[in-house]
Amino acid sequence: MRILQISSARSIGGGERHFVDLVHVLVRRGHEVYVALRPHSPLRAQLTSLQPRNILTLGLRNAVDLLSARQLARFIREHRIEIVHAHLARDYTLAAVAVRWAGSARLVLTRHVLFPLTRIHRLTLGNAARIIAVSHAVGDALRRQGIFDEAKISVVHNGIDCERFADRREAHRSGKLIGTISDFTAIKGAEDFIRAASLVARRHRDVRFVIAGEDRSPGRENLARILRLIERLDLDGRISLSGWVEDIESWFAALTLFVSTSRYEAFSLAIVEAMASGVPVIATRSAGASEIITDGVSGCLVPIGDAEALAATIIELLDRAEEAERLSEKARQIVQQKFSLERMVAETEAVYRQALAD
Repeated sequence: MRILQISSARSIGGGERHFVDLVHVLVRRGHEVYVALRPHSPLRAQLTSLQPRNILTLGLRNAVDLLSARQLARFIREHRIEIVHAHLARDYTLAAVAVRWAGSARLVLTRHVLFPLTRIHRLTLGNAARIIAVSHAVGDALRRQGIFDEAKISVVHNGIDCERFADRREAHRSGKLIGTISDFTAIKGAEDFIRAASLVARRHRDVRFVIAGEDRSPGRENLARILRLIERLDLDGRISLSGWVEDIESWFAALTLFVSTSRYEAFSLAIVEAMASGVPVIATRSAGASEIITDGVSGCLVPIGDAEALAATIIELLDRAEEAERLSEKARQIVQQKFSLERMVAETEAVYRQALAD
């Protein structure tokens, strides 16, 4: 198939890692893959499987960027694109207009979040051939909105390259390390992690904590709030902020436990990556985490926003190393069975074929 992937992403997150992995495997499976990106896109350097001629740079400013839509339509016609696949809501309308103008390709959308689509999407996305939801929770949210024919919505869970994370656990000679990943917005629950850390630190003096991720708020106000909380709870020296982590495999490998405190999660690649790394996972009972983890079988689920319950579960797994190991081993098996990259791409290819058969 001749496939054009579109993303106007300005930073790298779980959805962008999904985009890059999807491109690489589609190329490996023999498809002719093209991408459309913004100028200076952080994705460009990661798309090493593509020739420069397969990368189109456009403004991709917003849904009414008609110049970018015209350029996309011309590119679709010139390269005889069969599938146009858009991954961000702000790209959906632009992609839909370009497909209409090109007059040939089929439009596929991936929905990565639970937030409702807007009125402009209801007006412009009538030509979408298929919609991929990254979880059943996202699929249910799309059906409730009633924008698309339910028959067009398919659930394809995100996948990871399991081999990247396998058998990399490090010995914890300097004590135990508990980590989370956060952009420091309220929705990610970093403050709950810090409050739980304060409770755990009273019981386990050899435990350290680490938060990976970047603050993208204006003036880094979210980070300032987090630093004030760390100081107020007297956790200086016990919690480190590692910023953006390039070598995420080694970061996971160093952890004793991984914690996800998200209050609202459609699907968490970080949870799956931790599970594949053999790291026991504790997560809040968000819709996305509940699809990945079976409580007490492949990890632990705790109530959202409950720092005391989170701390109690962390302490339990620190005190019961055999139970933590049992959970992590089962989690690794489940990732290989249900969340592999090859499975994700095969199911995405099936959606493409369905779109072309319409």
